Amino acid sequence: MAFQGKKLINNPNDVVTEFIEGLVETYQGLQYLDGFPEVKVVLRADVSGATYDKVAVISGGGSGHEPAQAGYVGEGLLTASICGDIFASPTVDSILAGIRAVTGPMGCLLVVTNYTGDRLNFGLAAEQARSEGYKIETVIVGDDCALPKSQGIAGRRGLAGTILVNKVAGAVAAAGLSLADVASEAKRASEVVGTMGVALSVCTLPGQVTSDRLGPGKMELGLGIHGEPGAAVADLQPVDVVVTHVLKQILESNYVPITRGNRVVLMINGLGATPVMELMIAAGKTVPKLQLEFGLLVERVYTGSFMTSLDMKGFSISIMKVDQTLLQHLDASTKAPHWPVGSAGNRPPAKTPVPLPSSRSMKSDELLSRPLQLTEQGHILEVAIEAAANAIINMRDILNDWDSTIGDGDCGSAMYKGATAILDDMKK
Repeated sequence: MAFQGKKLINNPNDVVTEFIEGLVETYQGLQYLDGFPEVKVVLRADVSGATYDKVAVISGGGSGHEPAQAGYVGEGLLTASICGDIFASPTVDSILAGIRAVTGPMGCLLVVTNYTGDRLNFGLAAEQARSEGYKIETVIVGDDCALPKSQGIAGRRGLAGTILVNKVAGAVAAAGLSLADVASEAKRASEVVGTMGVALSVCTLPGQVTSDRLGPGKMELGLGIHGEPGAAVADLQPVDVVVTHVLKQILESNYVPITRGNRVVLMINGLGATPVMELMIAAGKTVPKLQLEFGLLVERVYTGSFMTSLDMKGFSISIMKVDQTLLQHLDASTKAPHWPVGSAGNRPPAKTPVPLPSSRSMKSDELLSRPLQLTEQGHILEVAIEAAANAIINMRDILNDWDSTIGDGDCGSAMYKGATAILDDMKK
């Protein structure tokens, strides 16, 4: 079944340019080239190609994956982002304009996701820039682990692992290293990261109809970030089961050289319409599985929406093998507005004990305990409490239904928790 998608937009043809305008109004360190609608380039406001004394790092691709890649423009990460139309590669002219705007004597690294249009257009722009005297290197990122190596001729798709590769490249460039060094570290990072996604719905393009081709109760493993078919459609499963399947696919696919005892970083990436609560649940289940089942040392965890697919429901998991050098690049400071704050540094233990009252005594424990012998009135009171609690438990759904007409629909659930807690205490 299909129906008209609901979007808070104006003209569907203007969504990318209006997004860019809003982005640079929000973040004062960003600018865009005055070439709309053909040229859609976001760049650092403090960089001019004529005087820039470090390697420029440029990435980009089709729009619709925000905050990628424009949200990662900033000192310590991208120097510029080239934006195409929704799910369409940017034009050669747009890419070339971005190169000219930010590239100085140190040269420019292009980080390109492995899609045919991106590779073609960025490749043509790179050749033309070289003919104009610019020093250009290119790193292709294909971190998808969902599809078998024999499927398709284009190779692995570029997914959320690209964000980690961009961060490594940006940190090396910010340190003042050469173009060869920046490209080498970015390529090294691209070879040790793997990603797989799980979607509960397809996305809706602006101005087009919404189609739930997956159907109710279904999920798609390995669905592409443009809605490309994945590896399989399956019945919806608890997130524990989903995470286990995805981790096995990434770590046992022979795509990435990760083995027991390795140090890794983890990225849990929302695809656009996944609540933070669900992303955190996925993160909380993934970390112990990596540690206990796969024997990996999880050094950093990045959880949020980093590379989306408009309003797609679902998430992807990216795992990157790291050494101390790559970890330092990921921890290096950046002013890019959408790189996660507070993700660097060693983590304390996840849990800490609940403090007890300092004045608690054995006597107070005894006062809180059930008497060994109940009086007749005590038995009556106990039966009455149990009956009242069970009545509330049985009314959970109808109380929620009543509350939903005037409130948030959780009255019955809240009362249910209280009633079950009372019954549990009475058993003690």
